[in-house]
Amino acid sequence: MALNFRFAVASDLHIAVPNTIAEQAHRFHLVEVSIPAFEVVLENLSKLDIDFLLLPGDLTQDGELENHTWLSKKLATLPYPVYVVPGNHDVPTKFTNDYSIGLADFPSYYHHCGFDYQERLYYTKQILPGVRIIGLNSNQFDSSGKQEYTGGLEAEQLDWLKQVLTTTKEELVMVMIHHNVIEHLPDQSNNSLGRRYILENRLALLDILQSAGVKLIFTGHLHVQDIAEYQGIYEITTGSLVTYPHPYRIIDFTTDSSGQQSLKIESHRVNSLPNFPNLSDISRNWLGDRSFRFMFKLLTNPPVSLSPEKAEKLAPSLRYFWADIAGGDAVFNFPEFPPHARQYFESFSAANSIDNNATLLLQ
Repeated sequence: MALNFRFAVASDLHIAVPNTIAEQAHRFHLVEVSIPAFEVVLENLSKLDIDFLLLPGDLTQDGELENHTWLSKKLATLPYPVYVVPGNHDVPTKFTNDYSIGLADFPSYYHHCGFDYQERLYYTKQILPGVRIIGLNSNQFDSSGKQEYTGGLEAEQLDWLKQVLTTTKEELVMVMIHHNVIEHLPDQSNNSLGRRYILENRLALLDILQSAGVKLIFTGHLHVQDIAEYQGIYEITTGSLVTYPHPYRIIDFTTDSSGQQSLKIESHRVNSLPNFPNLSDISRNWLGDRSFRFMFKLLTNPPVSLSPEKAEKLAPSLRYFWADIAGGDAVFNFPEFPPHARQYFESFSAANSIDNNATLLLQ
């Protein structure tokens, strides 16, 4: 079957209606722009002939009932299907409390976004002839209902996935999950700061997907623009609409006359809003103003392990380091750093400059 379709991806919306926005001095998320930025994206998508929209989690600021309700109603008005998965911010605790919905509540808000069977936190659906989406839940909780630091898939969900994939041999399968499955940062799965963004049992999932010939994974969580590859499987992670550079993606899947399938990825940005005419500059500086503590940890923690005194001197040079990683396709040069620190930070440079715009050939 010659597949040709177009879709969009917007991630980590962190929707926050005004009365739910809390003042926190060090928060990285510019949630004040969550609704107007999403409205701009939807307005731009209305001018395109897209077949569906993917939202890979962190739909709301912190799982507030009001925010889930607002988004659920908004998505129901769109002229194309939308598919979602829960992020860590959508269900911060397993059980409902005064501040947020519980894990079991999530599907009922998004029954029109993939969750037809509302007793389960994951789903599969044929979304076009020959095209199937599989949405997974990567949130983990301890026995008291507190959310775990890292994401993971329980054995029951993995068994379900294996069973589903036995029936999809003739279909193109796209997997959506909030936590990263393939590393997007150097040694991400072993770094104390990067580990929280990656799936704990990612290798088990990759083995299942590879055995079934699945080649496409869509994720969020990390708030960066990046495309990573692992043994023929591509993971496209999309940055957040509430942090620099406020990106979203338009993707064309095509099959040429020889049967070659490809994915043409274009990235777009929300650069200005009525109350934030210079949104890009504002949000880049917003991250820069809050970067010191994070960069100090990177400098003093392994593998760099500089002294606090040395780290304090170098941290200002990294003011825009995370913003540039988030933007994608960045190339770094820190000649003034000690050799091992220079090597580490320069290793974050994009290898092939394909984070934002690329054409992937699916073998």
